[in-house]
Amino acid sequence: MSNFTLHELQCFDAVVSEGGFQAAAERLHRSHPSVFAAVAKLERQLGLTLLDRSGYRVRLTGTGQAFHRKVRLLLHEGEELRLYAAQLAMGEEAELRVVLGDLCPLPPVLALLGRFFAQHPQTRLHLQFETVTGPWERLLEDEADLIVHRLPRSDVRMEWVDLGRVALVPVVAPGFLPFPPDTDITPQRMQAFTQCIVRDSARHPSEQGHFLVEGAPRCSVPDHLMKKELILHGMAWGHLPRFMIESELRDGSLLSIAGQHFPGVVEELSAARLRDRPHGPVTDQLWDFLARHAPVLRPALGRMPRTKAAPARSSD
Repeated sequence: MSNFTLHELQCFDAVVSEGGFQAAAERLHRSHPSVFAAVAKLERQLGLTLLDRSGYRVRLTGTGQAFHRKVRLLLHEGEELRLYAAQLAMGEEAELRVVLGDLCPLPPVLALLGRFFAQHPQTRLHLQFETVTGPWERLLEDEADLIVHRLPRSDVRMEWVDLGRVALVPVVAPGFLPFPPDTDITPQRMQAFTQCIVRDSARHPSEQGHFLVEGAPRCSVPDHLMKKELILHGMAWGHLPRFMIESELRDGSLLSIAGQHFPGVVEELSAARLRDRPHGPVTDQLWDFLARHAPVLRPALGRMPRTKAAPARSSD
């Protein structure tokens, strides 16, 4: 069996994807006869019939289906290698795209980014802010090089560096409720009161809303800063990151209702990037920098307030 070429595999994959030789030739900017000859030579060298040509559209044979799965993997790795070579050839990136999520504690994270990019003045930081599942969408659609947000840990397309944990606390303003804001409040008792939520900035949201009380009136805001203001002014209630409301919880301008029915939650904050994408030298250096300095963030992330009815899950 002779060695087949990358060109022959590309022609075969294009025929399968496009459903015919002419369409494959147009996609590859080749002539119809050259694509036909390349696939025929591939089959001849392998001693396999990969395509069923008896119908109007060519189809994979059973053997062709099994072989095509391996071809797709090989071509994907070849494209990764090409991109990696391009990264090496161009040297340090001219721009690095970072997306911060709505759970990101801005002062410590921006301080770290400021320190890093001060040492890399030739690379411009392009910074975006997204909410809920928006950061994941930007990353997975290759519109970001790195994100700082909570992650769907089961998604094997991402790799991450742990930065700490963020406690989300259910809070109300004093006087917002006509009954004592204790730890035994049930969702049924909260149905009459407006709940404030952060809008998902993803074009195609991939999660249902969190902590939603069924049947309760809702208002939506673009970020947690506006959400905090609405809650402080007695216009709604909702969950806020503990690091944003430490002083308000201490001085009583916000009251926690964390308890058995609204336990709050502790989310894992991470820096994440695509696992199978080649990364430039500055991206790799930023990745290592965040991994080395991650403990700097942890004291800023907060923990659940302790209640008598429901001991908190520590975020330490």
